[in-house]
Amino acid sequence: MTATGSLVCSLRSALRALVNGIFKLTHNSFALLGLAVACTLITLGARPDLREQGELHLRSWLQARQGVEAEAENELDEPSERALAADPGGLPKEQARVAFWLSKKYRVAPEPLSVLVGEAYELGSRTKLDPTLILAIVAIESRFNPFAQSPVGAQGLMQVMTRVHTDKYEAVGGQLAAFDPVTNLRVGVQVLQECIRRAGSLEGGLRYYVGAANLEDDGGYAAKVLAEHFRLRQVAVGRGARAAAPAPGTLTTKADAPPAAAQAPAVPAVAPPSEKVALLSAS
Repeated sequence: MTATGSLVCSLRSALRALVNGIFKLTHNSFALLGLAVACTLITLGARPDLREQGELHLRSWLQARQGVEAEAENELDEPSERALAADPGGLPKEQARVAFWLSKKYRVAPEPLSVLVGEAYELGSRTKLDPTLILAIVAIESRFNPFAQSPVGAQGLMQVMTRVHTDKYEAVGGQLAAFDPVTNLRVGVQVLQECIRRAGSLEGGLRYYVGAANLEDDGGYAAKVLAEHFRLRQVAVGRGARAAAPAPGTLTTKADAPPAAAQAPAVPAVAPPSEKVALLSAS
């Protein structure tokens, strides 16, 4: 046999030995795995408490996974994925009237306002609040400036006390989300709902919202909001801005008359900042 033939035979023998070794190792590994599974099953059968603990850990893991998947699904609703402006012509007629009227009065572009108006109507449908009330609060609180901030730290469209309501912002990106207009609108509506529920009435809820629930005077805040709410409601049904603000001495029907609070004389829109802090800290 030549040297080359000997080398080939040696390589074949080495390869065969390697394959046999791998097979034995794999076979032994599966045998060990089967033995471990059998021992585990026997142990769990003899120890129900261990089985219950295992089931509990498995359920916890599955629930955690479901939470992660749900968060992933909700990522589409994050501010970065949401439209910041929209064509007002694409809104329903009622919403379009409101958007154009607010745009003219507060000198804000109608396109971003269209997103806010649409969101207010959606929130109103879900929370059973009049969407024009939500928009009226925004008008009085910030005049539709999403970056507004009071001296005491109330921020965004609805001037929510961000430091007080950190729990409401945790699920939507943290405190900086207060400057995302739609997020601030949603959080503000949550706060408003809590205030109305706590007070038992709309006007009382507005007093809570501004931080004047325990004071004799809310600084005219509720009257301002209700007056703006009345005007917006008139605009929404197509009566226009003139019908929304009757001139002094003009006779109005019961249906057209604004709420009693809306007839109050003009006064500052918000209560002193310290009062708002005291109340919202307790809410």
